[in-house]
Amino acid sequence: MDFRDKQAIYLQIAEHVSEQILLGHWSANEKVPSVRELAAELEVNPNTVMRTYEFLNQQGVIANKRGIGYFATDDAVDKIRTYRREQFLQNDLPLFFKNLTLLGIDLREIETRYDEYINAPTNTQ
Repeated sequence: MDFRDKQAIYLQIAEHVSEQILLGHWSANEKVPSVRELAAELEVNPNTVMRTYEFLNQQGVIANKRGIGYFATDDAVDKIRTYRREQFLQNDLPLFFKNLTLLGIDLREIETRYDEYINAPTNTQ
């Protein structure tokens, strides 16, 4: 995993875990990798993964079954989408609009390209 400088590593790992859940790689009530497994896979300190799991647990995305491990919750997908949607609308969309304005890109062009993206055979939802 390539980490970005402008965001805490534990939050970037949370995005990775959330993406795995959204993509269906880790389903509701399915055990997610242990702290040590994920730390080894991502080549990070287990304390960083533990912080990630605590954050996701607070968000209601995963739950700890004592002695067994962490599991994706029943409503993990909904919680992830709600959180990420709000983050996108607050943080990313204003920058996107700024770039559209600076570059003179019309919303119709964005709509056309979005439609092409959605209809491309390699893109799954």
